[in-house]
Amino acid sequence: MSDLATLETSILDQIATAGDEAALEAVRVAALGKKGSISALLATLGKMSPEERKTQGAAINLAKDKVTQALAVRRDVLKSAALDARLASETVDVTLPLRDAPAEAGRIHPLSQVWDELTTIFADMGFSVAEGPDIETDDYNFTKLNFPEGHPAREMHDTFFFHPKQDGSRMLLRTHTSPVQVRTMLSQKPPIRVICPGRTYRIDSDATHTPQFHQVEGLVIDKHSHLGHLKWILHEFCKAFFEVDHINMRFRPSFFPFTEPSLEVDIQCRRDKGEIRFGEGEDWLEILGCGMVHPNVLRACGIDPDEYQGFAWGMGIDRIAMLKYGIADLRQLFDSDVRWLSHYGFKPLEVPTLAGGLSS
Repeated sequence: MSDLATLETSILDQIATAGDEAALEAVRVAALGKKGSISALLATLGKMSPEERKTQGAAINLAKDKVTQALAVRRDVLKSAALDARLASETVDVTLPLRDAPAEAGRIHPLSQVWDELTTIFADMGFSVAEGPDIETDDYNFTKLNFPEGHPAREMHDTFFFHPKQDGSRMLLRTHTSPVQVRTMLSQKPPIRVICPGRTYRIDSDATHTPQFHQVEGLVIDKHSHLGHLKWILHEFCKAFFEVDHINMRFRPSFFPFTEPSLEVDIQCRRDKGEIRFGEGEDWLEILGCGMVHPNVLRACGIDPDEYQGFAWGMGIDRIAMLKYGIADLRQLFDSDVRWLSHYGFKPLEVPTLAGGLSS
């Protein structure tokens, strides 16, 4: 019995000093495993007399219970200590600022923002959006728009032409979005009220011109459309787009092959310290061209000019984006500079609305 007490004390001491769960498991196996010291004592009970088995069996089982209980208590202590150590090594500094969510970190390009602003404004006036291919025919890009043969815009220094086909015709990258107007008039019957935003291409490159740029054109065809309607639409657009209560406009005679009469439109502005403010001042800035659709264009698109008339206008999306948001160099719009985009860009969830503000 004294040997059993000594063994029990030794095992309990080993349990108390076990430094981790692996060491504790080794003690358990040495004591209670198949070949463990206490298991070996239990195996001797079968060879004992009933009286010995009664006294020594109870003592051995009591020692086994004490060891089992000590193992459980020590295991809980070691698990708690291991968890504390893990938490200490994996601490998070809650004073650090949170990273921006993707919806906060990303930015919408100013051109995409202005495209949405244009669509919002004209949709409120009842216009739908029409689109067409970037690669066009000479017929849709020039002929049906009343460009005569030999017009400078047809020449290689202005237009990106493809190689001639077998029949001698050449496709081209559209120089304006006016072919979309042609396609609309050929596919729809009046009344027509559409805007045509999209990419356009011309052989030109400097601080104010790029080979690829963006335009938006508008077209209205009806039986009683006139310049008064055109002026009102453009006036309301400029007020909404530049977010001013009033803006003076000046219409000057001009020439475009596809409109007659043709007009250039200037808007009131004030230049001060490198900034342009609209709706105030005594300066003027040309912003777009417009006019009544030429009868020859209507005829080319299968519309009787004696029954219908209409007006059209066009402006550069890149240009008005630069004017509104103070972008100095057109080429910056195409540099793909993330730092620039972070400065001029817009948060993805800030969708422009007339009620909530276009550029809020």
